Amino acid sequence: MRLVTFIEPQLGATYDQQRRVAQLSEDLGFDGFFRSDHFTGNSASDDRLPGPTDSWVTLGAIAVQTSRIRIGTLVSSATFRLPGPLAISVAQVDEMSGGRVELGLGGGWLEREHTAYGIPFPPTGERLDRLEEQLEIVTGLWTADGPYTFQGRHYQLADSPALPKPVQTPRPPVIVGGKGKKRTPALAARFADEFNAPFSSLTEASALFDLVREACTAAGRASAPAFSAAVVLCVGRDEAELAHRANAIGRSVDDLRTAGDAVAGTVDEVVDKLGRWGEAGAGRMFLQTLDLSDLHHLELVASGVAPQLS
Repeated sequence: MRLVTFIEPQLGATYDQQRRVAQLSEDLGFDGFFRSDHFTGNSASDDRLPGPTDSWVTLGAIAVQTSRIRIGTLVSSATFRLPGPLAISVAQVDEMSGGRVELGLGGGWLEREHTAYGIPFPPTGERLDRLEEQLEIVTGLWTADGPYTFQGRHYQLADSPALPKPVQTPRPPVIVGGKGKKRTPALAARFADEFNAPFSSLTEASALFDLVREACTAAGRASAPAFSAAVVLCVGRDEAELAHRANAIGRSVDDLRTAGDAVAGTVDEVVDKLGRWGEAGAGRMFLQTLDLSDLHHLELVASGVAPQLS
């Protein structure tokens, strides 16, 4: 199983904090460093200094300050950027990183951040329509052999030079994720190299994986995408350390141990829980790390958890 460090900078993180976590994650042998793409948290209590940072600006800098680790978003919102400029940005960061970028792209869901920064927030159906067109355009621009034209309901491109091209061929991996039961699996079957079940219980995620497999069969796709999941991480060498880390992120140990959105406990507990995710089909786990000042947390995962999952 591959382990990914996943952070939420909209909750308050400087670029320097993000860089340190990314570089440490690389040094410790993690598979990837991914970040959310949000401009606010869920409520006013989440709005902390220094404020949000732009995901692709940040990843461009991290691309040249790391050398091995995979980097990307989980997930960028189709409401934030036009698909043409997004394809350019990601292709550029892919070149800057030497071909280590992955694009997670979703429809957007948090209305608060849209109203806070003047971003249109259409109804759910339109957001998914726009996501579908964006997935087709971004992947089309990356792989087009010559000028690219697209005529959709929401986006139209005429004779685009379809440049720059990413380093990875035929293109950077695309991650589609979410809990939708119909359109999300269909979009994953059509576009995704990886499907991510975000903050779901193991039972819920297994059902989502099955829906994606069924959508692939219906679409005539030969094999399903890779599967992954995002979970809250909280691990301690003993109960006292575990309680300290739980308190630092505003959760109780009992809650974290039983919640479907978390993998929490002592080292042996976390190894067992991640092993169950692997048995369910998840080849990669995105471990949400909320306390970016606690670098020993990642060190414990690398030294105590990861070796037992290899």
